[in-house]
Amino acid sequence: MSIYDFEVKDGEGNMVSLSEFKDKVLLIVNSATKCGFTPQYTELNEIYAEFKDQGFEILDFPCNQFGKQAPGSTEEIAEVCRNKWLVPYQIFDKIDVNGENASPLFEYLKNEQPFTEITGKGATKLKIILKAMDRHYKDNNDIKWNFTKFLVDRQGNVVRRFEPTESLDDVRKAIADLI
Repeated sequence: MSIYDFEVKDGEGNMVSLSEFKDKVLLIVNSATKCGFTPQYTELNEIYAEFKDQGFEILDFPCNQFGKQAPGSTEEIAEVCRNKWLVPYQIFDKIDVNGENASPLFEYLKNEQPFTEITGKGATKLKIILKAMDRHYKDNNDIKWNFTKFLVDRQGNVVRRFEPTESLDDVRKAIADLI
């Protein structure tokens, strides 16, 4: 099994094979438009602009599982992303990343890069929130919050998981190492 074996729905509901992204470095993100981490769109846009001409893509999957912070339809979310955050990369269909309806892609990503720890700016606050929701949150590989990111190399290997509080400078450096 590889990342290229998965099909996902784009923002218009059309099936897209991830094999279309073969030989590219990918950053796969579960996002939300009404989250404290939503301003990460600005830096993600900068990272995209920096690397897009070198075989890099961001795949953005809205998810409403964390504090209901991605309300509305996929179309409404895409409109906010395009108009408010000027997101230039592809926004896919709204999905679940955990639970019985979790996207098979995200199940694969979580298995390939298990959860380790919440680190970085805002980590303490996020840990408090997570512990209040589930005191055993550390004991599983679930996505913990919006803007968890998975980095995929040109061969389709899931090489790194970034929790939402990790520095986007670290994300940028990891991408640069793969480009």
